[in-house]
Amino acid sequence: MRVFWDLFIEFFQIGLFAIGGGPATIPFLMDLPSRHDWYERADVANMLAVSESTPGPIGINMATYAGYRAAGFLGGITATFSLVLPSLIVIIIVARILNSFSQNPYVRSAFYTIRPAVTGLIATAVLGIWETSLFTAEDGSFQFPVFPVALVVLFYFAMTHKKLKKLHPAFWIFCGAVIGIVFQM
Repeated sequence: MRVFWDLFIEFFQIGLFAIGGGPATIPFLMDLPSRHDWYERADVANMLAVSESTPGPIGINMATYAGYRAAGFLGGITATFSLVLPSLIVIIIVARILNSFSQNPYVRSAFYTIRPAVTGLIATAVLGIWETSLFTAEDGSFQFPVFPVALVVLFYFAMTHKKLKKLHPAFWIFCGAVIGIVFQM
């Protein structure tokens, strides 16, 4: 029962402070393994890959995945609900008072000021995922992943080729998933 309470508190805090959408949750998710044994820090790259390849918002998909890893089906529901709850509360409050404050210069200034913080959170997440997935081997040593980088370059040129450009993005996601499964990247 304690794990559900911990999931609720952790993901409620993530939902409360991860302003800017799903990518802004990544630094918080990378920090969770230092406090809980729900998953390893390196698993965030896998969580991000699964979240990007499934329909729905990244943050919600990642919360569901992390909650499921921590406590099964009910853990996934708990983490997802608690991640969304702060936004739901804020939206209800803002919707009630938006008309009176929408033109307030202090409110506009506050939203304008938040932008660099969100940009910083997303940049931190990108660098952390990049470091974890591209440059760190399982033993902690430096590695440069030649095959995955070559695959990205190959996919880029294939997707921009005039005949292949017409293919639906789902085709490329499916191809990437199959190659990842076959080669266990």
